[in-house]
Amino acid sequence: MAQLPGQHGNGPPGEPGRPDAPAVTPGPSGPAVDPAAPLLLFDSGVGGLSVLAEVRKLLPDAPVIYAADNAGLPYGNKTEAEVAARVLGLLGRLTERFHPRLVCIACNTASTIALASVREVLEVPIVGTVPAIKPAAALTRTGVIGLLGTEATIRQAYVDRLEQQFAAGKLLLRHGAPELVTAAEAKLRGQPVDPAVYARAAAGLRDQPGGERIDTVVLACTHFPLVEAELAAAFGPPTFEAPVRFVHGAHGIARRIAFLTEGQTFLRTEPDLALFTRNGHEFSDLRQSLAQYGLERLAIL
Repeated sequence: MAQLPGQHGNGPPGEPGRPDAPAVTPGPSGPAVDPAAPLLLFDSGVGGLSVLAEVRKLLPDAPVIYAADNAGLPYGNKTEAEVAARVLGLLGRLTERFHPRLVCIACNTASTIALASVREVLEVPIVGTVPAIKPAAALTRTGVIGLLGTEATIRQAYVDRLEQQFAAGKLLLRHGAPELVTAAEAKLRGQPVDPAVYARAAAGLRDQPGGERIDTVVLACTHFPLVEAELAAAFGPPTFEAPVRFVHGAHGIARRIAFLTEGQTFLRTEPDLALFTRNGHEFSDLRQSLAQYGLERLAIL
């Protein structure tokens, strides 16, 4: 693992709207957990930081390794086979090297495609990230829900099943908005983003039949909560009594992680680590943002 210039030291679900339980659930009778064993959060880029922010609130003492497959970014325009191969391969390497107490796939695309396969292969608790359709269906008053995700996510049969199970009788309008991934990545690097990007995402939902009645939008990509304020502005003044509400699963995922690690001891022996699969000039731009999420060391896998 290559250390980046300016860094020091050598760092070695049952999710919202998902009825099935995690592959492995550690309990009082299970094997002892090393207090220094990290939580491993995995995403294609910086989107998983929206999940990490919620995890920090509930488990501030938990050691964390955040792994970003920026060499494979974006996942949304890849085939299911390509995504599954990358996720399985990288998580296999990461768990073998770092021995995490739990893995969170903080990426909707990776979860909807590869979560079941990962659970079959890895002998560690796995928490995935899936579109928060269930809470959105409970919140909507008009019965019309928008869903913004990557192209790969919105076409998954898994999303169809969530819609059938939790949003029967509602109108769920989907729109693939890959530009929002790029926008979120740019925002965390301090780079300007054309407001037209957010306007196009909003129009992608509003312009569909029934779209004018959308009052709840599912942010089905962990990158998208990072630009929620910009999306709110793009959706404009409320069409009904209240502005559009945005729903995502980060808080519920954090609660699930806290539940699965309840009673465990946490010991941070060194600063938390952000791992990337490709080096590049963008690291100097990301360093400050990553530090705001408690990731003080950067390295290349």
